[in-house]
Amino acid sequence: MIRVLIVDDHPVVREGLVAALEDESDFRIAGAVGSAEEALRVAAAVRPDVVLLDLELPGQSGIEAIPLLAAALPGAGIIILTAYDTDERVLGAVRAGARGYVLKGAPVDEIARAIRAVSAGGSYLASPVAAKILRQMRSPRRATTTLSDRERTVLREVAAGRSTKQIARSLGITERTVKFHVASILNKLGADNRAQAVAEAAKRGLLDRA
Repeated sequence: MIRVLIVDDHPVVREGLVAALEDESDFRIAGAVGSAEEALRVAAAVRPDVVLLDLELPGQSGIEAIPLLAAALPGAGIIILTAYDTDERVLGAVRAGARGYVLKGAPVDEIARAIRAVSAGGSYLASPVAAKILRQMRSPRRATTTLSDRERTVLREVAAGRSTKQIARSLGITERTVKFHVASILNKLGADNRAQAVAEAAKRGLLDRA
């Protein structure tokens, strides 16, 4: 029996996934929660084999939650189930440790295939997502060395020691958007945390104002 933990902040989506996946004879829904923080709180108790994780979550983002969930559940596989398929988010999720990436709107049988593949120790990337990964592998330099104007602006704010909330207020964007920009910056610079990103950016002259 494959134990599945669903993490999505939309009740309708959660309920729909629970109803659909419960029909699979080899699945058992271990839990369905609305945030990464909740997932981490219940992880030890429910011990899922697979975590279906949305990227857009209140508080801690899905990208930030991946390594934490992986540490809390060393035997579990994490599958991103999201509406977003931009290169940055796909690569960020895979680099953070996700073993599957499926787009919302996929048929239930595809989600089920992904769960079974990841539970068995493999991986599953939806076709459009796999294409993005292959494209980035063919042109890694472009994907890892160029920051957008907005990312450079966010990076300067980070270098100034400002928090996510302060950056969001300063730039007039949401905290969630700031988190995605920061995750993209870390991926592009090959950094594990904000401090490393600032150091690498300074080395490359990326903090200089145009």
